[in-house]
Amino acid sequence: MPLPHRGRGSRPAGSRVASTSLPQATAHSPRVAGRGAPFRSHAQRLTRRRHSSRQVPPGPELQADFRSGKWLQESPGGDANDSQQSARAEMGSRHRLCSREELVIPCASDSDSGSVDLQLSNIEDIKKDPSSLELTDLDISDVIGLPQKSLTDSFGHLTQQGPLSKAKAERLIQSIQEFFNSYLQSEIEKLTFLRSLSSLSRALPYDETVGSFIHSHIEDIVFTLNILVEEELLHPLFGPVHQEVFVTIADLSYQDVHLLLGSEDRADLFSLLTKSIITLPPVKTLTQLEEIMPCGSCNKESLYRQTFQAFSEMLQSLVVKDAHLENLDTIFKQMDPWLKSAKDHERKWATVSMAQVLKCLSRHLSLKLPLRFQRLGHLVALMSLLCGDPVKEVAEEAAEGMYYLLLITLRLKYVTHDKKNHPSFKRAMKKCQELLECYRIKQVHRCPFRIAQVFEAFLSTHELCQFVMTTLDSLKTLKHPCTQKLAGELLITLVKNAESRFEEVPEIMGVICARLSIISQPRVRQQIINTVSLFISRSEYTDIVINHLLHHPVPYDRHLAEFWRTLDVALPKTMWILWRLLRTLQKCHNAPTHKKMAYTAVAATNALYEVFVGNRLRAATFRLFPQLLMTLLIQIHHSIGLTMSDVAVPSCLYTEQKMSSEVTPLCFAIQATKTLLLRTKCWQEFSIMEKHKGWALFEGEDGHLQGVSLLANALLERNRLLAKRIMYLLVPLLNRGNEKHKLTSAGFFVELLRSPVARRLSSIYSIVRLKDWLHHGNSVFKILALKGLHYLTRHQEMREGIKSLLPCILHLLHETDEKIVLLAIQILLQFIGTMDFTTLTGMMKTLFSLFGDVRPDVHRFSMTLFGASIKSVKYTDKKGIENQVLDSLVPLLLYSQDENDAVAEESKQVLTICAQFLKWKLPREVYCKDPWYLRCGQVGKVCKFFGKKCKGKVNLLAQTLTFCKNAKLPIRRAAVLFVGLLLKYVDRSELRTKGTDWIEKDLRDLLHDPEPSLHIITSLALFQLQKIGTEQEPRQTAA
Repeated sequence: MPLPHRGRGSRPAGSRVASTSLPQATAHSPRVAGRGAPFRSHAQRLTRRRHSSRQVPPGPELQADFRSGKWLQESPGGDANDSQQSARAEMGSRHRLCSREELVIPCASDSDSGSVDLQLSNIEDIKKDPSSLELTDLDISDVIGLPQKSLTDSFGHLTQQGPLSKAKAERLIQSIQEFFNSYLQSEIEKLTFLRSLSSLSRALPYDETVGSFIHSHIEDIVFTLNILVEEELLHPLFGPVHQEVFVTIADLSYQDVHLLLGSEDRADLFSLLTKSIITLPPVKTLTQLEEIMPCGSCNKESLYRQTFQAFSEMLQSLVVKDAHLENLDTIFKQMDPWLKSAKDHERKWATVSMAQVLKCLSRHLSLKLPLRFQRLGHLVALMSLLCGDPVKEVAEEAAEGMYYLLLITLRLKYVTHDKKNHPSFKRAMKKCQELLECYRIKQVHRCPFRIAQVFEAFLSTHELCQFVMTTLDSLKTLKHPCTQKLAGELLITLVKNAESRFEEVPEIMGVICARLSIISQPRVRQQIINTVSLFISRSEYTDIVINHLLHHPVPYDRHLAEFWRTLDVALPKTMWILWRLLRTLQKCHNAPTHKKMAYTAVAATNALYEVFVGNRLRAATFRLFPQLLMTLLIQIHHSIGLTMSDVAVPSCLYTEQKMSSEVTPLCFAIQATKTLLLRTKCWQEFSIMEKHKGWALFEGEDGHLQGVSLLANALLERNRLLAKRIMYLLVPLLNRGNEKHKLTSAGFFVELLRSPVARRLSSIYSIVRLKDWLHHGNSVFKILALKGLHYLTRHQEMREGIKSLLPCILHLLHETDEKIVLLAIQILLQFIGTMDFTTLTGMMKTLFSLFGDVRPDVHRFSMTLFGASIKSVKYTDKKGIENQVLDSLVPLLLYSQDENDAVAEESKQVLTICAQFLKWKLPREVYCKDPWYLRCGQVGKVCKFFGKKCKGKVNLLAQTLTFCKNAKLPIRRAAVLFVGLLLKYVDRSELRTKGTDWIEKDLRDLLHDPEPSLHIITSLALFQLQKIGTEQEPRQTAA
């Protein structure tokens, strides 16, 4: 059907729409007119006004106060009852009464004001048998304190009007059918169509033909109404058609023909109607527009108010028999966006309409299960926020709406509460009564956060979540400072009173995090953060809140960082919160090291840093210092060499924000560790780490344990109490977690074994554990075990236990890792005097094999331990090691020429020990510091001494020749020189027996050595050998 232009012809005298003049005020006072009239049902009053035919003479223009229900300008007149009786007329008449009663939006009567009378004594009197818990109208009346009226009385007006004749009904049906098939071009045609529908609706209760016609043509009616409304919206000034649409829909609704409920087309019509009335400009704007664009004699201001009243009545017609609250749910969905509108007049009209719907519903409430209104928490929150609206009229209307909403809530909860848990409902009623005794409900808009206290007792867990979510959403939609302030107060009040009854905490946290950035007022921001603090301090919510806060991009933005830095929780709760955050990080350390690092680990580390910076959990930080420090050191170990690409980052986190390449897991861990030390006053320890480049050591895999040792020693030196606490913490932690976890813990623990407190540890936690590490496949654990055993040797109580590990330690002398061998030697040096002879000789053989080791320190300390072993041999056992001592003479003598000064010096000292053991006095030339090839004469004396002393005991030539192939040039050169000079003093008969070919062969091989000095010395040695050979030949010839 095309959209024809609305006709602008003059309105007929029989039109139901008000005349152009504003109505004249009735004679009775505003209070009597608005609230003190004899009781009638709401539907009776609406219908009486809708079908009145009385014409009202023009009168002076008045300004309406929609909240108070009275005109600002009044004129004297008669009684209210007379005025209302004269307003009644035949249903078919098409004149609308434009009296004050039509224009004023009905508000609560004085009998409804004040505090809600919760007659708890009536609850006490409920029969104790199960049937007494069934809901009855009388029970509700007693509990709520409101008068009751039956639906029969409320809708009595529907039968008071005379029935339509069959002929008249048929004419109306025919007329409406013609309208369906034609174009409604003029305003008169449109009004006639709408009034025909309204008149026909009277026959619905008793005329099946009419009922069949209307129900079969509902889609056509909805379509036609949709067209009419769209045409009205095309004009800057509206006419009476708009109002008539609302009246017609209301008439049909009272007959249970709902044109706005059900299908999608009806919902669209409802939305269009709501938009068409709510978006009307304010009255002043309309008046100014009328002056610019005059439109005849019609008073637009009067029509404006009448139209809005008709819209309000239409909404109320939907809920007078809404037993399941399904229609209320639909109305609220339509009004919801307008209640949040940024425009004051739109928000005002929506609030007024919603308040009137709630008032009507509260007076005609007859609930039946199942109830389909599932957004009570949302409605309570939104109306609560409107109670603090900066527009006074909005706040007052919302406050009155809250009063009726409380009545509805009490009845609703009485119906739906668990009959088996009646005492709980009774307690909630008592709490409500106690709160309402403190203030009057109609003054709630002055202190709207008290609404949260009143309603909290009746809202379910889901409804509580709705309340919170709506309050938080308002921070985005209602950005006025006073509304934001109220939202913060409502939120913190509700959460304080019902903090244990929330179930949808993750959703709430999501909205809080999203809304914090748009809150500019510091006080409101702190209230929101305090709300988070309340949630996180509840043990059942702590992990939920922490996990949600950690699920954000790192490093945290300033808003999320503010959460962590300004947490405001009671002192007993701080320990629990910090512990749960710490445990979240610790759980990540149990994962296999070959997998990607969990994002939670990085986020938790960043969160700990923010907590330390804020210093709100200071007491808990001091108490949990050992756990915090060790966990962060382990996190550092896990983070070495990783970038954020090595972290299992959830795909949804960085959709818009790019991850910085400078951000690494390691930087978070190190900065958190630094901040922890500073916040716990470990300034000297921090300074030591800075001075010795400890933080740089942490950044490398090889230096990490060195950094750990440096920090452990700093704590042991500067803060023994903390070191002691950490030691006791580590005892049960050493065998937990993955390998990196164990290594870091072990590294710190071992350094603390230097402390005197270590002697108090049971051997099962010290020596036995270190013994296990000696057999570990990872050489680092062996090093740590030996290091720990070395520290424990300082405690006399521990030495006996360590002594039992000597065979295992001796075995480690064959290890390829230099640190292991050196540490083993250091431990063996401590127990050299307690070894039995068998162990000692076996150790000396092993040590002898280490002479000449390519690792200088191993070479040196093996000789040191060898010398100490000789010293420790008892007199009775000296004969048993004499051969070992003699065999060591040549090696020690040659290694005295080593290029490493420390090795050379140690060789001379051990050589002296051997001489003393053999009761020899070494020539002083042995201690000459110059190389032998520079002092050949002095070397000759040394050779002569050893040749004489070792004759028949040691084959010096054979031993020395083995060193001619040594990798070190000084040793090869000393060996060749020693051979050449020793030939002068060797027994000739022995040489004749063995021959000299084997000596010559080894020496000639050295002629290929690239070193010139070695060539010369080798040539001299060969010459000496040939000289000996020539001496032997003449003797053989003479023989």
